[in-house]
Amino acid sequence: MSGNQEVIVASPITPHPPPKDRKLWRDLTAYWILGLCNNYGYVVMLSAAHDIIAQFQDETTDDTTTVENEGEDTRKCHLVSTGAILLADIIPSLFVKIIIPFLPFWVNFKILLAVILSASGFLLVGFANAEWMALLGVVITSASSGIGEPTFLSYSSHFNKNVVSTWSSGTGGAGVIGSLSYASLRALKVSPRDTMLIMLFFPALEAVSFWILLRKPTIIPLTTSALESTEELVTDEKPLTGFKEKLVYIKTLLPYMLPLALVYFFEYLINQGLFELVYFENSSLSQASQYRWFNVDYQIGVFISRSSVNLYKINKIWLMAVFQFINVAYFLTEVIFFYTPNIWITLVIVLWEGLLGGGAYVNTFYRMSKEITPGRRRFAMAMVTQSDAYGIALAGFLAIPLHNAMCALPPAYRKVVW
Repeated sequence: MSGNQEVIVASPITPHPPPKDRKLWRDLTAYWILGLCNNYGYVVMLSAAHDIIAQFQDETTDDTTTVENEGEDTRKCHLVSTGAILLADIIPSLFVKIIIPFLPFWVNFKILLAVILSASGFLLVGFANAEWMALLGVVITSASSGIGEPTFLSYSSHFNKNVVSTWSSGTGGAGVIGSLSYASLRALKVSPRDTMLIMLFFPALEAVSFWILLRKPTIIPLTTSALESTEELVTDEKPLTGFKEKLVYIKTLLPYMLPLALVYFFEYLINQGLFELVYFENSSLSQASQYRWFNVDYQIGVFISRSSVNLYKINKIWLMAVFQFINVAYFLTEVIFFYTPNIWITLVIVLWEGLLGGGAYVNTFYRMSKEITPGRRRFAMAMVTQSDAYGIALAGFLAIPLHNAMCALPPAYRKVVW
């Protein structure tokens, strides 16, 4: 009789595959939108940095100057490197990301706070009547993104692993949609204030996606028979409890964190320290226009690669860091010697730079969704989101002296411009 009971207990586990989840599209779509909305404000604030600062400057002053050397040779440079704006947009996010993994996982409270801060950031920048108010808006928007990313990625451990790929694709889409939407509205002569008010749509969309579109996960407790029929639960998979235990566990995450941090360090050293100094004089585009298109081109590369993990997977993230370092060498020598004969060559390299950055991000978190045990994945995801912020912040600090050093050089002239 006991033998028959054993057969009855085991039989539901093997004969039939689990039914197809016909509403999975809701989770995948919601995570794409959440990725878009979470990073949208960050991208917009970088795109709007010039306008945010310029509206409080004396109309008689110019935000560009020429750095004099011997004789009449000069280089056109901005007085302040865009690295300074980058720091205001990344440091608050970094501080929040450092704290978040060690706090209780109150997902609804954290997302509510992120939505409120995002909307407040747009309002502060839009209605600012002093420079400090505008900068506070940038800081608040950065904090919103810093709360959202580790929270959403930690929460993804309760869903199908493919929500990580749609989240990554959404964050890549934020780069393209954010930069293009801001540039388009400004091209249509919409004021900076009205532009920021229009963008309040995105915090509202984030709230709808999280609380209405995304399904609430159901965590089914494991039965004794289920435990006997699977090998998923082992001692190492117990959830981490306590500050000390989490701190010790961080060292196991370094293989994910270090390559990602390096990729983003090299990437943003290019974007914020060197991009604005690459200039093709005989192009039909102005220097400011070339800079904007370099950034749009970069964001397209990021979007493509962040959306590609289900088609092509890369495990050796350190290899992307090596390639990104080669990109730094190219842009550094290009700024010094101006040897590239055609702007299209530089645009291809910029696209490659974006592909590397987005690929490193999505493949890191996708690997974690498969390699890290469910009990520890929530904390691990939240911790590794700090990696890109460390790299970006360090790049912001170094981009300022690098920018100044490049501006102090005598100008170079292209002998061939097609």
